[in-house]
Amino acid sequence: MITAQNLELIRGNKSLLKDANLRVHDGQKIGLIGANGSGKSSLFALLKGELHADAGDIGFPVHWRISSVDQETPSISSSVLEYTIDGDSEYRALEAEKEAAEVAGGDVLAHWHHNYEALDGYSMVSRAAQLLAGLGFEHEAQQQPVSSFSGGWRMRVNLARALLKPSELLLLDEPTNHLDLEAVVWLERWLKRYSGTLIVISHDREFLDNLVDGIIHFNATALDTYAGNYSSFERQRGERLMLQQAVFDKQQRQRAHLQAFVDRFRYQATKARQAQSRVKALEKLQAAAPMHAASGFDFTFFEPDELCSPLISFDQVKAGYGDTVILKHIHINLLPGSRIGLLGRNGAGKSTLVKLLAGVIEPVSGDVDRGRQLQVGYFDQQQLDALDLDASPLLHLQRIADGVKEQELRNYLGTFGFRGDAVLAPVGPLSGGEKTRLALALLVWERPNLLLLDEPTNHLDVDMREALILALQEFPGAVVVVSHDRHLLHTVVDELYLVAHGEVKPFDGDLDDYQRLQIKSAPRPLDTGAEDANAVPGENTGSNPVGKAPDRQEQKRMQAEFRRQAAPQRKKISTIEKQMAKLEAKLETLAEQLADPALYTDKPVQELNKLMKAQGEGKNELQTLEEEWLGLQDELEMMTEEFEGQFTG
Repeated sequence: MITAQNLELIRGNKSLLKDANLRVHDGQKIGLIGANGSGKSSLFALLKGELHADAGDIGFPVHWRISSVDQETPSISSSVLEYTIDGDSEYRALEAEKEAAEVAGGDVLAHWHHNYEALDGYSMVSRAAQLLAGLGFEHEAQQQPVSSFSGGWRMRVNLARALLKPSELLLLDEPTNHLDLEAVVWLERWLKRYSGTLIVISHDREFLDNLVDGIIHFNATALDTYAGNYSSFERQRGERLMLQQAVFDKQQRQRAHLQAFVDRFRYQATKARQAQSRVKALEKLQAAAPMHAASGFDFTFFEPDELCSPLISFDQVKAGYGDTVILKHIHINLLPGSRIGLLGRNGAGKSTLVKLLAGVIEPVSGDVDRGRQLQVGYFDQQQLDALDLDASPLLHLQRIADGVKEQELRNYLGTFGFRGDAVLAPVGPLSGGEKTRLALALLVWERPNLLLLDEPTNHLDVDMREALILALQEFPGAVVVVSHDRHLLHTVVDELYLVAHGEVKPFDGDLDDYQRLQIKSAPRPLDTGAEDANAVPGENTGSNPVGKAPDRQEQKRMQAEFRRQAAPQRKKISTIEKQMAKLEAKLETLAEQLADPALYTDKPVQELNKLMKAQGEGKNELQTLEEEWLGLQDELEMMTEEFEGQFTG
């Protein structure tokens, strides 16, 4: 368990935490949230021993191993695979002892093999390769030197190192920032199976909703704990704020009543004693803070000067670089009000398509019609690199807003969170989130009628993401967006296009359908081609198999035999599915009980521990059943493929 009591942390002249308390139980998955600069990363540094508390205590079991993502990656010649394995120093140290153990032989060698097996050393290379594959590294890429990859890909390598390293406590700081949607879905599934204690800093609300069972919120200098996922946190916090506002309003009425009596009778001899007692009552009345909106962002996209229809259209367009064609047969017609989300694996060509739409690259061939009033607003991470690090946000805006009064520009920048002296400070020291906000502010000022957004939410906190979503919903022009932020895609886009195999096509389904397609390890249901649940592929399909098929009577006999052989597998699968359903219902009930605020204030800690233990045991049992279910499905699929092979020659 991680505990903190009366914790105080000061950085520079800013108090991040004061009299803060914290309790995280073993095996919990916690989302750590709060505004940028509130102290989330500093709390991680405290847990890792890189910082020391200015007052109070924080601790966890001494035997716990901590794993976290390195923020820097050296430009080295080691392969991606080897560098990932290097992250497990215990494994590397034992590996270095192998030669000496072999020379010594006997008990020394036996002891070495025992330790190596305990570390699961025999599967190390395959486990590292699987992690890297899940994060988007194909086999060939895993053999390439780390130095050959960009910063974003190096951060993926660091993430793989952190996941591979054995740990009881895993600390992840914005792990989805450099991932595409496919890698985010994979990471989410991996972390659900992580058996240790997880604390993750993230502004991706859907990622948190699907993963965590508790939220720790940096609220001013306090740490507020909530049971449940992010949506549960929002609901509970809203209730707390409403209660807080009611208490504040009541206290204000009490204070006004007492103050009125004091003001009226303070100097009347007959009422002096009573007035004095009310002065003391005023002093004792501790004021509650008023409810306030945490977000400092409230912007809208300006009405475009012109809206033509179509804004842009492509017909049979090819796109690429030099002689290399990346995309072909592109047909897109963007009208005012179009809301398109681009799906596809990393490297499939999504960014190429966005650059083509933006006019950054020219088409290889095909017909392109750009509206005469087309005004493109293009955002990608390179826009941050293009900022003048020595110039202030105000100067950046003045360069594109010739003749506009400074106060008007200051007011505008304020809607993006730049206020007071912040508008005059150089951009260089700003965080990634602050630079992203500035880049978006500059884009909005230009009054585009077509927005092309390539991962616009990287580094943005929840409040700014929500402000961006609201602004996009009201935007009258067209929007094309590439994003791993599923909440943004769910709430903004109306159409999904899949970029795959060199083509761009409308995706017939929603985001959930696409996610299901990307989960490689999920067994695919048998396509029986018949209503009978026991039917097998190929039966009554009317298709002509390749090669010589068995005659009709023999085919029926083989199908009956297959059903007989597959029946035990199907029965086991059905039994496990019923067990899983019961467990899921039990876990849902436990989650509801753990979401009760009274459990953390009014009831004995033994009751909380009992519920937490039951939840942990239930999750472990569910994981075991899921793995057994997957194994049985794989066996059934192999049996089916073997059976089908008899009909296809």
